[in-house]
Amino acid sequence: MVKSLQLQADMAQEFGVSVFDVTLDCEDGAPVGGERDQANMVVALANSAYSAPQLIANGLRRRVGTRLHAVDHLSFAADVDIVVGGAAQALSYIMVPKVESLTDVEVAVAAIDAAVRPGQRTSELPLHVLIESPAAAHRAFEIAAHPRVQSVSFGLMDFVSSHAGAIPHSAMGVRDVQDDVTLDQFHHPLVVRAKLDIASACHAAGKVPSHCVVTELRDTGVVERSAHMAAASFGYTRMWSIHPSQIRPILRAFTPSVAAIDLAARIVEQASAADWAPIAVDGKLHDRASFRYFWQVLERAYQTGCTIPKPVRLYFSSRVH
Repeated sequence: MVKSLQLQADMAQEFGVSVFDVTLDCEDGAPVGGERDQANMVVALANSAYSAPQLIANGLRRRVGTRLHAVDHLSFAADVDIVVGGAAQALSYIMVPKVESLTDVEVAVAAIDAAVRPGQRTSELPLHVLIESPAAAHRAFEIAAHPRVQSVSFGLMDFVSSHAGAIPHSAMGVRDVQDDVTLDQFHHPLVVRAKLDIASACHAAGKVPSHCVVTELRDTGVVERSAHMAAASFGYTRMWSIHPSQIRPILRAFTPSVAAIDLAARIVEQASAADWAPIAVDGKLHDRASFRYFWQVLERAYQTGCTIPKPVRLYFSSRVH
């Protein structure tokens, strides 16, 4: 966790914007019997990151959240009391794993709101939720629609395990480029269905779909190929990493190309000059529907630390480089 926070700070300085979140883990990161110690360590790290003087001096905002135990776990109440009560002001979001229903979201929201101390926050803490079972995937649309849910993540390994062997273990991995037979996580029908349901639910509700991990820790080619597929074919706008070596390949896959950024900048600039009336660019008609799309390309470029052409960079921030 310490290394992740340092890498986040270093890359924020490099790109001029915080290009990835750090989620401090109270669930799988805690040894059995050490849950309270883990929660207290998360509080200390979150508060330290929040008050980092160098980033504050440079006007850089960073996003740090924490994953608690599931709402039906014995450690959930203690997690909320320790982490939210001790670091609510420092956290950008709370991640709740193994969400099965809208009721689980409401239980989490009530507990989190009750734990925030007076003066800690001026806004409510958003929730990031993990969908990890077929029943939860079935309820993805109502879960994503909850106003406090900011992002929905797909928990691949628990999802596969929840099928009691009906889905082969190959669906937890990524097949080789030359392999067109193995049912991996991008080709097994049940896994694909769940991924698409979650992505569609998020887009319907205006929330962020976050793709699952790739367990091939150091094979950056597999990571980048998987991230590109998650973005281009499955509609995900974010992706989890589980090792520092995975972050840059994921960023590359989710970053718009230079050509895409230049085209988006030209269209947005000309549309603005025309007061957002229909225009023709390179012999093609564009109106407000496509203006929205190309604006989103520029937003994604900004969020991933890309260089944005001068005519439109002021729409975002004076820090864009």
